[in-house]
Amino acid sequence: MKHSITMGKRIRHPKREVVPQSFDYKIGDSVVVKAGVKYPDFGGDIGGWQGRVTEIKSYQPGKVTVTFQWDSLSLKRMPASAIQRCEEKGLDWTTMGLYSEEVERAEPCDTQDDVDAVIEELSAEHSWDYLGEQGRRIHQVLREVDEDDEMDAFAAWSGYLEEGLSFPFDAEISESQEHGPLQAGEHVTVTGIEGVEDLYGVLVNVKVGRKRYVFPLCDLDATDENSPNYQLVDDYAVWFANRK
Repeated sequence: MKHSITMGKRIRHPKREVVPQSFDYKIGDSVVVKAGVKYPDFGGDIGGWQGRVTEIKSYQPGKVTVTFQWDSLSLKRMPASAIQRCEEKGLDWTTMGLYSEEVERAEPCDTQDDVDAVIEELSAEHSWDYLGEQGRRIHQVLREVDEDDEMDAFAAWSGYLEEGLSFPFDAEISESQEHGPLQAGEHVTVTGIEGVEDLYGVLVNVKVGRKRYVFPLCDLDATDENSPNYQLVDDYAVWFANRK
């Protein structure tokens, strides 16, 4: 996971108290959320959701906070919108922190391997949600592509951009190529897509006056911010810069 902030009630106290000796939960125990308990950050009843304890702390007398990792069944029932909002806010949607009186002991319903498999699946599905609306557009472009195969991802972008961009359009070079003839800040006219390349991704044909070049689209900014081209080019450039 990219984020490690525990989702739950934010309890900040300067002095940490010792967990009461009578407290009978331990790390690894399964707990279930009691009926009527709400999702602390976004609302919604999470009664019956279950997980395994990962941390037990007390920050004030008589109040114990239990942090637990959701089990695979609870992760599967988690609304996509909740995961999206957690990603946008930098919260860890795989865990929850609640007061001890909001949970009770339970029998495990799955294995840790089941949990890990669901987290891997959901993490891939929501890998771009931290970018908000732009991330959801990027996900749509790549939804049927194995992102670990960059050439497939480049091909998906090439087809998407070929269909969506209107040529020709004006652009500005955002990054110069080392030893290349075109420099950052220079204005060019993009006339079409040339193809894809394993190091530079989608390549486009550009011209400056009578001279013509092939240039990486990731190093261009469409100059008309009111044009649909602007968003398309920016979405691709953001994906290219942040891809794994």
